[in-house]
Amino acid sequence: MTEKRTRRRFTAEFKAQAVKRLLDGSRGLAEVATELGVSTGQLSTWRIEHLAAGSAEALAARKAEEAETLRLKRENKRLEEENLILRKAAAFFARGIA
Repeated sequence: MTEKRTRRRFTAEFKAQAVKRLLDGSRGLAEVATELGVSTGQLSTWRIEHLAAGSAEALAARKAEEAETLRLKRENKRLEEENLILRKAAAFFARGIA
C-alpha cells in the first residue's frame, strides 16, 4: 500500500534562502536541492520566479499592494452605492415637501 504524501508548503524566506544558496555559484542545482530536500524542478521554479520578480520581498510587497488596491476598489463601490441610495432618498423626501 502506498503512503499518502501531503503537500509541503515553503515560506517565502525559505525559498529566498534556497535561491540565494543556488545563485552564490559554489554548488549546483542538484546539490542544493538535495541539501534542502526539495526537487530540482521546484528549486528551478523558485529561481525563475526570484529572477523575474527581483526578490521575494518585492513579490510580497507587490501582493500586498494588489490586496490593498482590491480592498479600496470594493470600498469605493460600496460608498458609491451608499451615495446613490442617499441621493434617491433625498429626491424622494424633497418631492414630499414641495
